[in-house]
Amino acid sequence: MDKEKQINPKEVDKERWTISQIADQLDISTRTIRFYEEKGLIQPGRTTGNQRVYTPRNKARLKLILRGKRFGFSLEEISEMIGMANADPDELQQIEKSLAYGDTKLKQLQDRKKELELLEQDILATRQKLIHRITQLKQQTNDPDQEGKK
Repeated sequence: MDKEKQINPKEVDKERWTISQIADQLDISTRTIRFYEEKGLIQPGRTTGNQRVYTPRNKARLKLILRGKRFGFSLEEISEMIGMANADPDELQQIEKSLAYGDTKLKQLQDRKKELELLEQDILATRQKLIHRITQLKQQTNDPDQEGKK
């Protein structure tokens, strides 16, 4: 990884955050943030005391990563869509990759939706058959002619 930018601890303010502050803001663990850093998805600056410092760009990237995870993308797919933290990404390529991955994910969701709709129809049909059978059994139990035939 490239040499990280050294930041004076006095510069940590409302536009720069510690790992705990950014974790609280995004409702994720500090371990998760470190993991994304290890994977090269974010690259925080460092204070002279080697404390991580996160910028608005880091925060925006973390939000993109979290959105990608929520949409079901792998970290590898997310890294291709947003680029690695230490690279200057080509916006056109990022958009094209994002569209391609998004189209693939959308197709998977549409297919899954169809499967779930079929499953729902099957369950509703089976439910109706079971209700009908319960009604038949209750009628047989209450029918005096059926009692003598038992």
